[in-house]
Amino acid sequence: MSTAPLKQYQIPFFVPCVGEEEIASVVETLRSGWLTTGPKVRQFQELFAERVGADHAMAVSSCTAALHLALEAIGVTTGDEVLVPSLTFASTSEVVIHLGATPVLVDSRPDTFNMDPADLEKKITDRTKAVIPVHYAGQPCDMDAIADVAKRHGIRVIEDAAHALPARYRDRTIGSISDLTCFSFYANKTITTGEGGMVTTNDPELADRVRLMSLHGISKDAWKRFSAEGKWYYEIEAPGYKYNMTDIAAALGIHQLARCDEFYERRKTIAERYTAAFADVPEIVTPTVEAHSQHAWHLYVIQVDIDRLRIDRNEFIRSLNERGIGTSVHYTPLHMHPLYRERFGYSPEDLPVAAALYDRIISLPIHPKMSDEDIENVASTAIRIAEENRR
Repeated sequence: MSTAPLKQYQIPFFVPCVGEEEIASVVETLRSGWLTTGPKVRQFQELFAERVGADHAMAVSSCTAALHLALEAIGVTTGDEVLVPSLTFASTSEVVIHLGATPVLVDSRPDTFNMDPADLEKKITDRTKAVIPVHYAGQPCDMDAIADVAKRHGIRVIEDAAHALPARYRDRTIGSISDLTCFSFYANKTITTGEGGMVTTNDPELADRVRLMSLHGISKDAWKRFSAEGKWYYEIEAPGYKYNMTDIAAALGIHQLARCDEFYERRKTIAERYTAAFADVPEIVTPTVEAHSQHAWHLYVIQVDIDRLRIDRNEFIRSLNERGIGTSVHYTPLHMHPLYRERFGYSPEDLPVAAALYDRIISLPIHPKMSDEDIENVASTAIRIAEENRR
């Protein structure tokens, strides 16, 4: 094993933005003696539901847990199929497999990188139970088209909104549109609880099922059993999961949520400055932003035009890293991973748009702690690499 120190980037890909109020709130919670699911979780749920305009919000331990619970709540089981974009993180699809169902992968739109509604409709069979559109990078999917397909075929819609706080589709807030919506509060998301997630819905029966299954299938909120209003007795109604959020995480989330607009405005500014800087650089293609939606700017993903360059995407990334710029790639499409090739028989050419995007995409740093100088350094470094390697 190498003992060499990890590379320290001059401008890291991401830095959490946690202030003194968040720290004080977590310390207060630690001193309160109430560490697991309790009053802070309840407060966070209420504030989040109000924020996104949903009737119900259920805080859980991760977005993966949220997706698992959402699929279980609509009855996904062995033999069902769930439509999932290939250009997404592992969790969107793996929860389908956990329930014994089959993930059916859908190709991307070449402009927004989101799920292609036309390819979605082609993949529907009599076994299809649900579709999980992913709002890639924070750009809302074409939810009207997806909802139309779902309605005509009688399938449910569960939004993977891990990237999409705060995002809006037309006049609606993401989190208030579909059967269920799942959010992430992982460390690098637009707000964070360290680890954590949220399920939102306007359907009281789905909300009750998510609540029940999020904590061992116990019939009452577990924390009530140990409060002044509670009792020791409880009943197990279903074989649930251990997916509850802690009060420690919720204490952080409450204050992060209060800063959500502040964080968004800075991310939006960074994105606008990148886009302006790259406007006259044909080797760098900037993200498409649809006029009818509010992009959350969780990620800023460029495409490098490898036909105009003497280097490929990987070499472009290497050059950025060598010059102190942290980067990432979101994502290697699922159908190109061994699991999906070997178990489900996918080949790269089966989803050609996602496969072609993978060869070109680079995620640049975008987070509220970036200074104006950081933004300029990232943009000028990327431009310099493009200019040095033009064909």
